Amino acid sequence: MGSAFTPSIKDALSGNVQEKKVQDDSQKTIFSQYQENDFEVFTSEQLTVKWNEFLDKIADRPSLCAALSNVPEITDGNKLSLKIGNSVQEEDVRQIKPELVSWLRKELRNAGIEITTRLEKIESERMIFSDSEKLQMMLQKNPELFELKQKFNLDFSN
Repeated sequence: MGSAFTPSIKDALSGNVQEKKVQDDSQKTIFSQYQENDFEVFTSEQLTVKWNEFLDKIADRPSLCAALSNVPEITDGNKLSLKIGNSVQEEDVRQIKPELVSWLRKELRNAGIEITTRLEKIESERMIFSDSEKLQMMLQKNPELFELKQKFNLDFSN
């Protein structure tokens, strides 16, 4: 007779597969309790912990990690609003969204979790190219550089 984890061909042919079916039903019941019946309230701290755990799971996919780098905001109890920087990231998130939502529902024990994305242009600082612009930026950060420039008679013009 086969074990509960690996059925034997002999048992299958003789119709003795009851043990495995009972185990499958119990697993389904446990799974459905978390997926369909639980609506536990969760905090933003709990969400952040689970979100980062998911990011650890997908660490081998850097572009997706970048898209999911922002922890979503909790709105209306179970609704999560995720800021996305561009349409490429939005596509990446769309592809993994079913797996992510399912994982969060199970981990946070809340079957009502839904994720929505919203595109928000991320403001970036203007790039500094010229020497004089670089000097001005450095002087803003450290005004004592002006004294060095004067003392050593440094000139940044062509």
